[in-house]
Amino acid sequence: MSKTLHIMGVPFSTRTMNETLEEITSAAGQQQSKPFHLITANPEIVMKAQDDPSLQQIVNEADMITPDGIGIILASRWKGAPLPERVTGYELLLRLLEIGDRKSWSFYFLGADEATNEKAVSTIRSKYPNVRIAGRQNGFFRPEDEPRIVAEVKAAAPDFLIVALGAPGAERWIYKYKAELNAKVAFGVGGSLDVIAGKVKRAPVIWQRLNLEWLYRLLAQPSRWRRQLVLPVFAVKAFMDRSK
Repeated sequence: MSKTLHIMGVPFSTRTMNETLEEITSAAGQQQSKPFHLITANPEIVMKAQDDPSLQQIVNEADMITPDGIGIILASRWKGAPLPERVTGYELLLRLLEIGDRKSWSFYFLGADEATNEKAVSTIRSKYPNVRIAGRQNGFFRPEDEPRIVAEVKAAAPDFLIVALGAPGAERWIYKYKAELNAKVAFGVGGSLDVIAGKVKRAPVIWQRLNLEWLYRLLAQPSRWRRQLVLPVFAVKAFMDRSK
């Protein structure tokens, strides 16, 4: 059985959340020349990859791409090969922190504003006391600061490099420096640090169960409406792509 399902040219993992965690845990236990690059992709990333060859290359070379977004799940159903469940960056991060608390994994947190980054790391220290914080750096840095940041990550040699630079900003940054990072696993987590820090509230459970988190976020942050315009376009293209 294939471990991937292509949706509009993007190879999505067909693994469940637990199977994904097993794969990542295995990667975290191996010494590699480059980090295991995980991408949690939503319809927005899929659409951007259609017209951006550099992003398509990043996607093609990723070690695993998980379905982050109900739109991806619906597209898989239209293809007659439904993916088992959403595997979101936020949930993955929380589950990995739980496992990391038992295994004493080290994490480096890159991204968000300084106050949010600091608060998120402080919250993680408190909730997961056995997780080792290898370092942290806010996301408001200049291009000339990047060699220092890369050198710091390399020296810290974290088990996990967590990047909150937005999508696909995080994916581009990881890909650009992949050979130098000296981390075992690296992935972008969108606005997850904002949620952990309490800056942004996650959708209530009932909204999550109804797969309406996107609507909750839109109502809570009306400025997101321009980003949401991609969803109907994705739906039409994914439906037309169902037989490919």
